[in-house]
Amino acid sequence: MSDRLAQLLDGRLADPDGSGRLSVPVRRVEIGRGLAAQAAALLAPLDLGPRPAVVHDPGTRAAMGDAVLAALRGAGVDARDVGLEPDPQPDADAVADVIARTAGATGLVAVGSGTIDDIVKYAAHTSARPWAVFGTAPSMNGYTSVSAAITVNGHKKSLPATAARGVFLDLDVLARAPRRMIAAGLGDSICRPTAQADWWLSHRLLDTPFRHAPFVLLADDEPALLQHAAGLLTGDLGAIERLARTLVLSGLGMSVCGGSWPASQAEHLVSHLLEMRPDPAWPSTLHGEHIAVTTLTIARLQAAFVAQSSSPRFDPPDVTRAQFHARFGPALGAQCWDASAAKRFDAVEVARIDARLAAQWPDLRAELAAMALPLSTLDAALAAVDAPRTPEALGIDAADYAAAVRDARLIRDRFTILDVVADRSGAW
Repeated sequence: MSDRLAQLLDGRLADPDGSGRLSVPVRRVEIGRGLAAQAAALLAPLDLGPRPAVVHDPGTRAAMGDAVLAALRGAGVDARDVGLEPDPQPDADAVADVIARTAGATGLVAVGSGTIDDIVKYAAHTSARPWAVFGTAPSMNGYTSVSAAITVNGHKKSLPATAARGVFLDLDVLARAPRRMIAAGLGDSICRPTAQADWWLSHRLLDTPFRHAPFVLLADDEPALLQHAAGLLTGDLGAIERLARTLVLSGLGMSVCGGSWPASQAEHLVSHLLEMRPDPAWPSTLHGEHIAVTTLTIARLQAAFVAQSSSPRFDPPDVTRAQFHARFGPALGAQCWDASAAKRFDAVEVARIDARLAAQWPDLRAELAAMALPLSTLDAALAAVDAPRTPEALGIDAADYAAAVRDARLIRDRFTILDVVADRSGAW
């Protein structure tokens, strides 16, 4: 465990945005070896109650679920075994199913990675029960976050959720995860520079609240993680630990802020739209694989934006409700229209933002450049783990991908580089 992580969990880390100390709702994080055998001792201080339910799917049962159940029952814990079907989807139906199947359980224990984590997290939140997670892959940063990515009526949303009381990541289990999932974890962690720049852009132009703390948390581990990314696929437990720490700290950074702003901006909007409008012909892909590709795209857009010597104009195109419905369909179009309402600026607001952009341009340009990493650095790290780096590597047609980049700004109220470089060609 890094000193910064230990200090954060102990409440000893100074808040770079204020005079106090940072605090997070997660009580305990363990990154080590042999954690399944210690499950009873690890969970005992977390007050999950006498009848926890252990939730997993067939893959995560084999990876760690059976061992966690055996350890709990061996210690006399009345643990319920709740096995989900293969490849569960993180949607409202799956959440309702877990709530129903764990009725009477006093707490929930997720054994899995992104999908299982999101389903159990939101099930625990909506049923007001404590929960913990044994992660089986270093594939995403949601283990320690306070939001769950859940699809509701076809619209993928980042919903507020209760933090896990404990997060347990066994290095040997993580290192045995499928190579794609390990590469996806790097993909999900590599968006720090694009997310930070987008959030700062919104702060400067719209006065959106901004915090430096999430990025301070990542400063120690990011350089070594990217430089030695190849070790993630060779069984190097040091590399796996750096990735696990980065993912944990990224999630805790979101917890510090009470939302996903520091780790989910334009790159995630594009990914979410691709997931909301899949083509049946596309092969199955992981969230972190999407983020690997979309981060490179957004990094290029941000670099081109910063490269302009004079201030660009802020001149967003008008889009009508009817056009939303035509683009997304009636149901999803209505949801996106409502979700993005805060970004339908009137002429006075557009003029104010444009004036701010012009007045702040020299400083803003330098600030955004300082947050960036060279595109070559990001690309080389992803290449080292054979992560996808182009839409074609995801099996997505270039035209479909370009449409997703163009339309992604319309699905939420988050203000990003996509709003500043919005399509003005009349393609709607």
